Amino acid sequence: QVQLVESGGGLAQPGGSLRLSCAVSGSIFSISRMAWYRQTPGKQHELVAAISPGGSTSYRPSVKGRFTISRDNAKNTTDLQMNSLKSEDTAVYFCNADLKQRSWSPTDSTYWGQGTQVTVSS
Repeated sequence: QVQLVESGGGLAQPGGSLRLSCAVSGSIFSISRMAWYRQTPGKQHELVAAISPGGSTSYRPSVKGRFTISRDNAKNTTDLQMNSLKSEDTAVYFCNADLKQRSWSPTDSTYWGQGTQVTVSS
């Protein structure tokens, strides 16, 4: 079994900061892409940031320069540092990982965390 557990959500004021963390545990051979998505009521998941095993990153334009994604390959964790938060960043944030549980697995499987609420409000 594979589990992704997020932590660090909560309430922040506009202009404030929050740091989200995600730990991947279970039977894991390798993790490729790790990412953070977010979802607001009535909308689909939207990709916030992604990071490759080598550390290459990508961000949606609205968070570029404010959010930073990182990962620790030894610990199977990924963090999302969110600065200069805006009310439009309010959402449930989900951790996402593409991984192989066995060395002989032909392709990655995608796993999701349970989500953590981020609310930006004064």
